[in-house]
Amino acid sequence: MATFYFDSKAYADAARMLEGVLAEEPANLSVRLLLARSYYHSAQLSRAEAELRRILDADPAEAYARLMLGRTLERRGRAEEARPHLRLAAAMTGESA
Repeated sequence: MATFYFDSKAYADAARMLEGVLAEEPANLSVRLLLARSYYHSAQLSRAEAELRRILDADPAEAYARLMLGRTLERRGRAEEARPHLRLAAAMTGESA
Protein backbone atom coordinates (compact mmCIF):
# COMPACT_ATOMS: atom_id res chain seq x y z
CA MET A 1 0.00 0.00 0.00
CA ALA A 2 2.86 2.40 0.78
CA THR A 3 4.17 2.01 -2.77
CA PHE A 4 0.68 2.69 -4.11
CA TYR A 5 0.48 5.90 -2.06
CA PHE A 6 3.96 6.93 -3.17
CA ASP A 7 3.17 6.27 -6.84
CA SER A 8 -0.07 8.24 -6.40
CA LYS A 9 1.97 11.16 -5.04
CA ALA A 10 0.34 10.86 -1.62
CA TYR A 11 3.76 11.13 -0.04
CA ALA A 12 2.69 11.93 3.52
CA ASP A 13 0.38 8.89 3.53
CA ALA A 14 3.18 6.72 2.16
CA ALA A 15 5.51 8.00 4.88
CA ARG A 16 3.02 7.12 7.62
CA MET A 17 2.70 3.58 6.29
CA LEU A 18 6.44 3.18 5.83
CA GLU A 19 7.14 4.34 9.38
CA GLY A 20 5.10 1.37 10.59
CA VAL A 21 6.91 -1.04 8.29
CA LEU A 22 10.26 0.31 9.41
CA ALA A 23 9.31 -0.18 13.06
CA GLU A 24 8.96 -3.89 12.22
CA GLU A 25 12.04 -4.06 9.95
CA PRO A 26 14.52 -1.36 11.03
CA ALA A 27 17.38 -2.85 8.98
CA ASN A 28 15.44 -2.80 5.69
CA LEU A 29 17.31 -0.18 3.69
CA SER A 30 14.94 -0.25 0.71
CA VAL A 31 12.01 0.65 3.00
CA ARG A 32 14.15 3.32 4.66
CA LEU A 33 15.04 4.78 1.24
CA LEU A 34 11.40 4.91 0.14
CA LEU A 35 10.58 6.57 3.47
CA ALA A 36 13.32 9.15 2.89
CA ARG A 37 11.96 9.80 -0.61
CA SER A 38 8.45 10.18 0.81
CA TYR A 39 9.71 12.68 3.35
CA TYR A 40 11.63 14.57 0.65
CA HIS A 41 8.62 14.84 -1.66
CA SER A 42 6.33 15.90 1.19
CA ALA A 43 8.82 18.62 2.22
CA GLN A 44 9.72 16.94 5.51
CA LEU A 45 13.35 17.68 4.77
CA SER A 46 14.85 17.23 8.24
CA ARG A 47 13.29 13.78 8.44
CA ALA A 48 14.50 12.95 4.93
CA GLU A 49 18.02 14.03 5.87
CA ALA A 50 17.99 11.90 9.02
CA GLU A 51 16.83 8.79 7.14
CA LEU A 52 19.36 9.30 4.34
CA ARG A 53 22.18 9.65 6.86
CA ARG A 54 21.06 6.39 8.53
CA ILE A 55 21.15 4.66 5.16
CA LEU A 56 24.62 5.98 4.40
CA ASP A 57 25.85 4.95 7.85
CA ALA A 58 24.77 1.40 7.03
CA ASP A 59 25.81 1.47 3.36
CA PRO A 60 28.18 4.31 2.36
CA ALA A 61 28.16 3.06 -1.26
CA GLU A 62 24.42 3.64 -1.72
CA ALA A 63 24.66 6.12 -4.61
CA TYR A 64 20.99 7.09 -4.77
CA ALA A 65 20.88 7.87 -1.04
CA ARG A 66 24.01 10.00 -1.53
CA LEU A 67 22.32 11.88 -4.39
CA MET A 68 19.13 12.36 -2.38
CA LEU A 69 21.09 13.63 0.61
CA GLY A 70 22.78 16.19 -1.61
CA ARG A 71 19.47 17.34 -3.05
CA THR A 72 17.90 17.46 0.40
CA LEU A 73 20.71 19.61 1.71
CA GLU A 74 20.36 21.91 -1.30
CA ARG A 75 16.65 22.32 -0.63
CA ARG A 76 17.49 23.16 2.97
CA GLY A 77 19.78 25.97 1.78
CA ARG A 78 23.00 24.11 2.59
CA ALA A 79 24.60 24.03 -0.86
CA GLU A 80 28.19 23.89 0.40
CA GLU A 81 27.40 20.83 2.50
CA ALA A 82 25.50 19.26 -0.40
CA ARG A 83 28.28 19.63 -2.97
CA PRO A 84 30.55 16.75 -1.83
CA HIS A 85 27.59 14.36 -1.67
CA LEU A 86 26.47 15.30 -5.17
CA ARG A 87 30.00 14.93 -6.55
CA LEU A 88 30.43 11.54 -4.92
CA ALA A 89 27.05 10.35 -6.22
CA ALA A 90 28.02 11.45 -9.73
CA ALA A 91 31.36 9.64 -9.46
CA MET A 92 29.64 6.49 -8.21
CA THR A 93 27.18 6.42 -11.10
CA GLY A 94 29.49 7.71 -13.83
CA GLU A 95 27.40 10.84 -14.42
CA SER A 96 28.69 14.39 -14.53
CA ALA A 97 28.41 16.43 -11.35
